[in-house]
Amino acid sequence: MENVFVIRKVMTDKHGKVLNVLMTNGHSEILEFNNEKDANEMTSLLRENSYSGWEYLVIGILKQ
Repeated sequence: MENVFVIRKVMTDKHGKVLNVLMTNGHSEILEFNNEKDANEMTSLLRENSYSGWEYLVIGILKQ
């Protein structure tokens, strides 16, 4: 078993409802990182380039 890291995007729709979405790769699969450092770097990049105010969080998952 190993840990993988994914990025959760937290958005709020026009009605105030909070939506949580896992980031995907270009093939509609959940984007996974093998180490937390790479996931955090991607999260920082997404935050810097987001003008919408969405939040990005790294989640560790135990993969079997």
